[in-house]
Amino acid sequence: MLTLDALREYGADVKEGMGRCLNNEAFYLRMVGMAVKDEKIAALADAVGKGDFEQGFELAHALKGMYANLALTPLSAPLSQITELLRARSQTDYAPLVEEIVAQKKKLDALAAG
Repeated sequence: MLTLDALREYGADVKEGMGRCLNNEAFYLRMVGMAVKDEKIAALADAVGKGDFEQGFELAHALKGMYANLALTPLSAPLSQITELLRARSQTDYAPLVEEIVAQKKKLDALAAG
């Protein structure tokens, strides 16, 4: 179950996220719940795996904004890194970042399901 304490333990900057949601706990948790339901991380992993940097960048940029606005740092930090690499069309191994993003999303999903 999503709670402020569980999100803090996950690594979210709850104070910052709540501030962006007018310090309304129910609203913040509802927004985090909506982010949990978003399935674009799988599309990001697929695009990067296929070498589609344009699509990968668009997805990473959108996801970074969503998770950063909610101050879900465990997701926004690697998404920020991959966004900048994709923006530059860097020829690099994206797999470690994609794996970190997927792992952090699974942890967030488990919190929401718990």
